[in-house]
Amino acid sequence: MADELVNKLHKYFGFDNFLKGQQEVINLVVEKESAAAIFPTGSGKSLCYQLPALLLEHMTLVVSPLLALMKDQLDFLEEKNIPAARLDSTLTRDQYNTIIQKAKSGAIKILMISVERFKNERFRTHLKQMNISLMVVDEAHCISEWGHNFRPEYIKLPHYRREFNIPHVLLLTATAAPPVVEDMCKRFDIPRHHVIVTGFYRSNLYLQVTPCGGEQKNKQLLNRLAEKPGASIVYVTRQKTAEQTAEMLSANGIDAAPYHAGMKSDERETIQEDFMRDKTPVVVATIAFGMGIDKVDIRRVIHYNLPKSLESYSQEVGRAGRDGKKSLCEVLADRDNINVLENFVYGDTPEASGIKDVLMEIKNNPSPPWEVKAYSLSLQTDIRLLPLKTLLVYLELFNIIKPKYTYFEDYSFKCLQPRDAIAGRFKGERKQLVEAMFAHSQEKKVWTVIDIKGLLQNYNVERSRVIKALEYFDQQGWIELRSSQAVDVYDILTQNIGVESLTERLMALFKQKEKREIKRVQTMLRFFESEKCLSRNLSLYFGEKGIDRCGHCSVCTEGKAVLPPPVQLPPLSTYNFEELTSEIYGLLGSGLSPAVLTKFLCGIHSPRFTRQKIKQLTAFGKLEDYPYKDVEQWVFSKK
Repeated sequence: MADELVNKLHKYFGFDNFLKGQQEVINLVVEKESAAAIFPTGSGKSLCYQLPALLLEHMTLVVSPLLALMKDQLDFLEEKNIPAARLDSTLTRDQYNTIIQKAKSGAIKILMISVERFKNERFRTHLKQMNISLMVVDEAHCISEWGHNFRPEYIKLPHYRREFNIPHVLLLTATAAPPVVEDMCKRFDIPRHHVIVTGFYRSNLYLQVTPCGGEQKNKQLLNRLAEKPGASIVYVTRQKTAEQTAEMLSANGIDAAPYHAGMKSDERETIQEDFMRDKTPVVVATIAFGMGIDKVDIRRVIHYNLPKSLESYSQEVGRAGRDGKKSLCEVLADRDNINVLENFVYGDTPEASGIKDVLMEIKNNPSPPWEVKAYSLSLQTDIRLLPLKTLLVYLELFNIIKPKYTYFEDYSFKCLQPRDAIAGRFKGERKQLVEAMFAHSQEKKVWTVIDIKGLLQNYNVERSRVIKALEYFDQQGWIELRSSQAVDVYDILTQNIGVESLTERLMALFKQKEKREIKRVQTMLRFFESEKCLSRNLSLYFGEKGIDRCGHCSVCTEGKAVLPPPVQLPPLSTYNFEELTSEIYGLLGSGLSPAVLTKFLCGIHSPRFTRQKIKQLTAFGKLEDYPYKDVEQWVFSKK
């Protein structure tokens, strides 16, 4: 088997040998066993599914939290003439339909989707007609609430695996501490001995902590980037910092571009492609940049601001030196953005009043099941989308609700052929159904809206059959189909809930989560001020033992780093509370909670800010450099 796999590796990919850990994982997968690969960034996790995908009978389904950033993997597969595709919002209708048809016919070996795609009613209809040998979960640590990047949608992946009869699963991640690994294995029923961990230490990465703050940072950054040419990523915390720093570098003769989530997708894609082709050697980016980028010769990863956690740091520095050559990973370290990192954490904790509103929705629901439009419920309760999804997961775990399915509320279409001609293609009961569908459709200016609820009430047919028919018409080119307004449907398992006591329990969970994330920031700060080898401490954090001293990190060569103190901010008492809050009071009224005002002053977006464009007010984020708890206390004293 070993020689055969090496031969296949050379045949399909042109490689002569496996990297550490790859062959063990691939052996398990081709033997139709579920497994997990925990390799540091840049150590070849992708090959662990790419080669088996060609050897397994049916298609491999790859699930990723950031599908747009898997472009490089797709380009690599296309270069090797391996049939692969991804489903995302950039596709035209024809492109989407072509990919779906190929996936159903078995012409595609690897299909990449986002985790949210499983909730798409139209996609689920197609998925039931696809043969899948393996589900790959990229960034699998997202399934664990103990991890640094918990994604509530990931909790449902084991359920989806069972629902769509996917026999085996492969979990991939670069950043999983021991408790997270246990959680991953438990949720997917993976034996612990099927977890392959290759270790986190990479001898070619030179970890450097350089204490500096203020204007020193720009000087140090300029000097470092001017030393010698080479692809470099500069990580920052805020979008505006990315733009300002890139502008400063360009003004000083260094070709640099900003990259952050606030930019248009085509603009981000151009910057990424220019970076890959060495046209733009330096990218100044928020954490939105880097995941899925397969560039082997990144010589420097510089953190202009402290990363948000050791997990983030490990992922980000792991993007350097994938070619095995010496690469610098430097942190320009001070304490100035610690408050910003912690404020983001506090901003994700919902208010008790919002949780209570959700519970009252369930308790007073007149006719279960409970239908939820996440965006509308977020606006209604003033809970941000990610915490709201986390809250719904908690309610599932408490056996209050159970997810049933997701459907689109609105379906509309444009007829590309006459209705009579479409109906005339069918006979008997099928023709009657098609005619009933058209009879329950209202023609508007451009799009025709189908009243599915009315159709189901007046015609004895299952909803899934109607959707399947509409999809078929679209694929045949008879209509152009459009869907919108996703609705999550839950069974309510009990409405006999004590709202006050359950609100307290749920708030306690969010407070625990908040405490864990704040602790993560503090752990990261202690790491950069450690007296012991940075490579050793980073490996220990992820459960790897055996490295005592790397000999080339800044602690080994220069000793402990002493971070400069944060910039002294003027006391909050010097600010005029009435002046700072007059605009928001004018727009939202006088009954604002201290939490809402604190978020506003700290520059943290809240759902109720959306409609009134609160972010555009002059005082929004005026106190973003101050600790959230200090601002909150100050606001309380003024209320």
